[in-house]
Amino acid sequence: MTPANPRILFVTGKLAEPALRRVLADLAPRAGFDPEVAVLNITVAALMTANWVARHLPAGIAADRLILPGFCRGDVAEVTAAAGVPAELGPKDLRDLPEFFGKRSGPPPGYGGFDTEILAEINHAPTKSPDAILAEARRYRSSGADVIDLGCDPGGSWAGVGDAVRLLKAGGFRVSIDSFNPVEVEAALDAGAELVLSVNGTNVARVSDWHARFPHAEVVAIPDTPSDLDSLARTVDVLRAIGVKHRLDPILEPIGFGFAASLGRYLDARRRFPDAELMMGIGNLTELTDVDTAGVNVVLAGFCQEVGVRSVLATEVINWARSAVREFDLARRLVYHAVREKVLPKRLEPNLVILRDPKLVAMGDDALRDLAARVTDRNYRIFAERGELHIFNGTVYARGTDPFELFRQMLAADPKLDASHAFYLGYECAKAVTALTLGKNYTQDQALRWGFLTVPEVSHRGGS
Repeated sequence: MTPANPRILFVTGKLAEPALRRVLADLAPRAGFDPEVAVLNITVAALMTANWVARHLPAGIAADRLILPGFCRGDVAEVTAAAGVPAELGPKDLRDLPEFFGKRSGPPPGYGGFDTEILAEINHAPTKSPDAILAEARRYRSSGADVIDLGCDPGGSWAGVGDAVRLLKAGGFRVSIDSFNPVEVEAALDAGAELVLSVNGTNVARVSDWHARFPHAEVVAIPDTPSDLDSLARTVDVLRAIGVKHRLDPILEPIGFGFAASLGRYLDARRRFPDAELMMGIGNLTELTDVDTAGVNVVLAGFCQEVGVRSVLATEVINWARSAVREFDLARRLVYHAVREKVLPKRLEPNLVILRDPKLVAMGDDALRDLAARVTDRNYRIFAERGELHIFNGTVYARGTDPFELFRQMLAADPKLDASHAFYLGYECAKAVTALTLGKNYTQDQALRWGFLTVPEVSHRGGS
């Protein structure tokens, strides 16, 4: 005997009822449930509170679950108690119901592992105060960095490097030192730094002494010149003879200065040193290319994951790279899952889709006209889809591409439009035009989605 489908009661307001019924007519057969709709005596469902819903539910509810609009405020447990069935918040936008019922994009259970370490460099560290160094280190750590790299400046010795390392160590940070100056390196190692960037044929002779005095230290070996892997091999031979722990960085070069060849060198290094730890300094691409860095970081993370590059050095100097560490932290988790599970890195990490939205949704002309016909109050509703703005209330329906022209139409139909409402409409129209321009979804009184950069928005919509 085939078990009966679960019965689910959807609570909504008067305006959203037709759109909700259309979505459920398509969704319910595919998701395997029998829908019921309770239309409460309120125009805008977003204005509901759990306490109000609990007092206005219909009698005799026989459903298995109850779904409230996602904007409903208050304790959902009040609704559960009043209805006698489990209540929960649905999505804020009813067009997201298909994803809510088992077709949700996003990471599967257990997602989030990684095996690539992030070193985040504090550039020009000698020029910064201890408080500034500590603040930057904390920001990097909150973004996902595993090691804080102190970037030293050439031409002189930083007398405070030891104090800076001790300060960071006292704060629970792992520390690396980025310098070819042996005075700075030795002071940093003496204070507890664990990694030296970098050594090659010019300073590898110092490593034997460092290893004797600081046996905990690890070094990063680089070629004498980026294209010379043979020089890297000579340095590796010395390091192996000493017995010091090391990782290799064949040097990623900027586009136009040997970028493609440098990627090839990482492949060559993996073949020549199959058991070696590899590292990549990704700043030569993220900092030196006129492009937002999220996509660059994902591509580099994917390359590193496949080749076995298990550490990267990231920086956030130029403004377009200001979130590069956080981006790579998300990227390393995405590509780790993709490579390990042999799945595409797609529909797993919505926080990295920043400029545009993964999918555009639209009500369509018929649904918008139907909704507009049901509106009887003076509050404006704004929609942005298929290249146009749609703005309407109980007396006017304006549509077009120019918000100034639409505002003139609204003002002609509603000469008593007050300044605060006009300001609100201007703000919402700016968001809506931005969404149309970039290919994003717009929902009135909701923040545009910018992945992990999204800033939540407090609704300022008037009452219904």
